[in-house]
Parts: sequence; C-alpha cells; structure tokens
Amino acid sequence: MPICQYRKRVKSELFLFTNLNFLCYNSASLYKRFVKEGSAINKSYRINNQIRVAEVRVLGVNGEQLGVMATPQALAAAKAQALDLVEISSSTVPPVCRIVNFGKFKYEQEKKEKAAKKNQKIVILKEIKIRPKIDIHDLTTKKNHIKDFIEKGNKVRVTIMFRGREMAHKEMGRDILDKILIEFQDFVDVEQASKLEGYNMAMVLAPKKGK
Repeated sequence: MPICQYRKRVKSELFLFTNLNFLCYNSASLYKRFVKEGSAINKSYRINNQIRVAEVRVLGVNGEQLGVMATPQALAAAKAQALDLVEISSSTVPPVCRIVNFGKFKYEQEKKEKAAKKNQKIVILKEIKIRPKIDIHDLTTKKNHIKDFIEKGNKVRVTIMFRGREMAHKEMGRDILDKILIEFQDFVDVEQASKLEGYNMAMVLAPKKGK
C-alpha cells in the first residue's frame, strides 16, 4: 500500500475512533442526567391498559392480598369499584398491582417523598478564621458564631491563621483552640484534632451525638 494511502486510512480510523468515544461518553452522561433529574425511568407507574403481562398479584384498596389474577380479571375488579389498577412493583413475578384511585395514590407518594426530603438533615461545614493575636471582644464574637453553627447542626472548622514571624509562636494558636474546645466540650465532638497545615492550624468540631 502506498504511504499516502496508509496515512489517509490511519487518519480516517482515528477520526472514527475519536467520534465513537465522544458519542459513548455523551450518551452515558445524558442517561445519568436523565435518571438523576427524576425522569420517567424511575418515577412513572403503569396503570390499567398499560399493564401488558398475562397475570398480576393484586392488592386491594386497603392493602389486603387478593391473590394472583389474570390481568383482565384484575382490571375488571378495579373498574367495578371505579378505581385504577396500578403496577407498584415490576421486579417480581408476577408483578404486584394495587387497586386504588391513581390520582390520590400519586398525591400520597409525592407527599411521602417531600416528607422524607424534609426530614433529611444536611450537615454543612462552616469555617471560623482567627488570628493568633485576636483581642478578647473579637474572640467572643467568633465563639458566638461557633455556638450558633453547632446549634444549627453544622460542623465547624476553626482555623488559626499565622503570618510571618507569628509561626515562631504556634503555641498561641494552639492555646486558643484548646480554650475553645474546653468551652464547648459538652456540646461538640472533635472530628479532627488541631493540626498545623502550612501557615494555618485547624481543628474540626461537630455537634455531639445524642444532643
């Protein structure tokens, strides 16, 4: 094969390989985004005539077991009560369906999801920065901020910031951290003990468990 044709072939194959990788990557990203944003993949229910299997396990209005039925029979039972047949679990064999008012059922499910999200406690890491030569008034203000953050259920990173020659007096920073820890020892757990990192000395406090 002439060298020019060989080069063209290599370029063509490289172009195809690059574009295939791009398409695969973006397809995976779009799929993850689609699922994450609460798409029909994980949010929708099959109801009534959308249920195509031959038979289903049926639960009544109050959750009572009605047994395995042919799907047309289950649909007729739901229709007789002016209700819907809703597939609530497609992973079992046969799938589990429930006879309910679908509008009310969906409302209750959304209500439960909102309540679950509301009860989730989000812990935020706050940071308080202190200079080693801080005066008493400013230190009191910083302590009040720490107390406020801890009472709200947040973690607090307390950082002593040294400059230049202050690094020769690291004990000043450690003394401040020790005093803060003693003052809040009944309300906090030490998640990270005081540690020197470059020109900063820091510790991380978390709300005491059980408080």
